[in-house]
Order: sequence, then structure tokens, then C-alpha cells
Amino acid sequence: MSDRLYFRQLLSGRDFATTDQMARQMVNFVYVIGDRETGEAVLVDPAYDIDSLLDTVDADGMKLTGVLATHYHPDHIGGSMMGFDLEGVTKLLDRVDVPIHVQADEADYVCKVTGLTDDQLTTHSSGDIVEVGAMKINLIHTPGHTPGSQCFLIEDRLVAGDTLFLDGCGRTDLPGSDPAAMYESLTQKLAKVPDDAVLYPGHRYSVESSATMGSTREHNMVFKPTSREQWMAVFAG
Repeated sequence: MSDRLYFRQLLSGRDFATTDQMARQMVNFVYVIGDRETGEAVLVDPAYDIDSLLDTVDADGMKLTGVLATHYHPDHIGGSMMGFDLEGVTKLLDRVDVPIHVQADEADYVCKVTGLTDDQLTTHSSGDIVEVGAMKINLIHTPGHTPGSQCFLIEDRLVAGDTLFLDGCGRTDLPGSDPAAMYESLTQKLAKVPDDAVLYPGHRYSVESSATMGSTREHNMVFKPTSREQWMAVFAG
């Protein structure tokens, strides 16, 4: 199926929202995943410049059929942050009627941040599959950064949001964060992801924009502790 997989990594402030200083500062990644044969595609974490993102999908001859949200923070799905109102899924739904796929534990947070209602969201449990054409996206619930954070495994690619970066992981000192849950997510929930899969993070916090999981496990400091107790001593302070 690899020949059919349509996959794009777009960097805020460079590939879209080029004049938005917040987008340039936050260096969010937005992903487009689809099936080249059927022309269907989904956006992962659309924010900042919805028109540009939708135009990118259209320009590639694809049709948007859904949105996948890794978590509820406004730099990923829109909303108010640090005094700025960021575009996101609410504006997207004004242009196109598609399901917004969220992890069930995240639904209330998404509604509060975006103003959407429950009936505008499609909720999921860990292990659910979202099909885009013939492409199957595996949803992995990875709480820690937020209660309902989720990662998306599609063939040999892991879109991790703020759960895991090439260097470090998402903050666990924010409201709703849980360092113990993050440890379990990194060491247990993501253990099913093979070393040769490529990690695609939610922000460009490193020189490279992607790396294999094997390289990440070898070099990322979050995998250095050898026990839960060691991890908590380092990262839960």
C-alpha cells in the first residue's frame, strides 16, 4: 500500500501561515495523510491558517474527508492561547463538513477550547482504526501531556503530536498532564511501534524533522531511565 500512501509534513511559519509570528515561533507540524488512488485525505492538527491548509489539499488533487486531533491544545486545533485567537477546526468546519476524530478522554477539552459541541466530534478508544480510502490509521491513546493525547500509526510512520519529539517529550507540568501516565505511554503504549518506523513529531524542536524510532529510543533522553522510579525522579520534578 506504500505506493498509495499520500503523506505530507507541513511546518507552520514556513509551509503555511508564513506571516504569522505565533506560527513561526511555535513551529507546529501539520500532517496530511491520504490515499492517492481514491483521492481522500485527512488533516492532522490543523491550526493557524486553515485556508492555506485546505488549498494545499486541493492543489494536490485530494479531497478532505476528516481531521485527526492529537490533543486539545490551541496550537494544534485552534482556540485562545497567550492572548491570541488561533484558527483551527472551528473555521475548518465552516468550509467543509468532515468528522473531527478525537480520543474520548479529550472530547470535553476540545469542546471547551474550540466551542464545538459533542455532536461535532467523533470519539475513539485506543486501537480504533480510521480508514482513509484503503489506508488504515491506527489510533494509540498516549496520555501524559494531556489526558486524551493520541498518536497515529500509518504503515511505517508514527505521527506523535506532543507525546514524543526527536528530543524530549511533551510537557507534563500543565493542567491535565500526568508524568506517570507519560512514562507508561512512552515505554508501554508505544512499545508496539517498531524501531524502523519513522517518528513525525508535533513540533520541530530539533534540527531534523523526523527520525526512526530506533534512533529516537537510542538518543532521546526520555528513554535513558531504566525504571519508572528513575524516570519520575528526572521528569516529574
